[in-house]
Amino acid sequence: MAETAGMTDTKRATGVLASSGHPEAADRRDAGEASADGAWDLAEIRAQFPVLSREVNGHPLAYLDNAASSQQPLRVLNRVERYLRQQHANVHRGVHQLSAEATAAYEGARHAVASHAGTTDPAEIVFTRGTTEAVNLVASSWGDAFIGAGDEIVLTKMEHHSNLVPWQLLAGRTGCVLRFVDVTPGGRLDLDDFDRLLGKRTRLVACTHVSNSLGTVNPVREIVDRAHAAGALTLIDGAQAAPHMLTDVAKTGCDFYAFSSHKMCGPTGVGALWARRELLEEMPPYQGGGEMISDVKLEGSSWARVPHKFEAGTPNISGVVGFGEAARFLADLGSEAIASHEDALKCAALDRLGEIEGLRLYGPREERTAVFSFTYGDIHPHDLSTILDQRGIAIRAGHHCNQPLMDHYGLSATARASFYFYNSPREIDVLCDGLALAAEVFGGLA
Repeated sequence: MAETAGMTDTKRATGVLASSGHPEAADRRDAGEASADGAWDLAEIRAQFPVLSREVNGHPLAYLDNAASSQQPLRVLNRVERYLRQQHANVHRGVHQLSAEATAAYEGARHAVASHAGTTDPAEIVFTRGTTEAVNLVASSWGDAFIGAGDEIVLTKMEHHSNLVPWQLLAGRTGCVLRFVDVTPGGRLDLDDFDRLLGKRTRLVACTHVSNSLGTVNPVREIVDRAHAAGALTLIDGAQAAPHMLTDVAKTGCDFYAFSSHKMCGPTGVGALWARRELLEEMPPYQGGGEMISDVKLEGSSWARVPHKFEAGTPNISGVVGFGEAARFLADLGSEAIASHEDALKCAALDRLGEIEGLRLYGPREERTAVFSFTYGDIHPHDLSTILDQRGIAIRAGHHCNQPLMDHYGLSATARASFYFYNSPREIDVLCDGLALAAEVFGGLA
């Protein structure tokens, strides 16, 4: 049997329902409505993703690299194309028809993304190039303004580099101190260690909502409450959470939340920072230029209201329009239906992968997503990925921008298969068959 680092079976999800409420019938069909009996219609949903019907190396594509980037449905592709073909113009300030339509599409996307994040105030959504820029925005704007020498920022050993390197740069600029919460052998944050690290000089706690390597769903509400009790603000990296659940920043209780479009069925190169309005109001601009100003004189300038204060220059309009449509698409599918289908995939994958001799899974037993990092005997993850690709199976291999976490486990790399709501149980079988082939190619496992 496979070794497991904190894995267990959970009750399988059975009947899953999709809730669809988009007003346009065509968009409802694109979203993948529930079938007549109310069940999740996976075939119809998969049909909305053109790439899923292609072959790779003569085999049907099994796309299991969703933690790196998800695929885009027709509904998103068509909305972006419609903007580019019929509505393209620069946003804000233009009085002609195309500019008005582009602005309405852009700001409409802000409302959709705000709804996905769980805020009723769209002005609390700042569009960025992704989670990485959102974290850098906070580190550069809020960090430079409010962090000084000797102040402390608490991070964790499971952070993606995007939620680590910006704080290292801030420490280099300000002399602040970074402290790191340990990870247990089972792949959870050590909350006792977290309590020990909180102190009078703690100014910020920055933590991932879901680990992109372990699949761990961290108890962010508990983390936020403990941080606030110590007088610290909190930033949550939601890149791996926002695609799978309604973020609901109100329930999370955090101060900053960052996430990306391309992991939740939208275009690349766009994402969002949610922040409490009062924080955005007191933070200085992140970049200077057009759009982020109210009045400019040779002697100085004043700033636009939030969120535009942080959106200098012409934005990625088509990307934002696609981002908004992706948020609507997920809303129409229904967060509970998505979670139920993914939970069924998770349980089935745990069953099958757990049966493979010599395969070691990393991550907790419960409170996890369908992200599976593993090693397989002495086969290097890159070799494993190459063999699987020959069978049309797309997985990720490497350190997953998690080098400190790899060091924690004494690894240089792992293989990672990550599932999304459009994946099928058949693809779990395909993955396991591919792993069996890899074992044959490499002459058994040492």
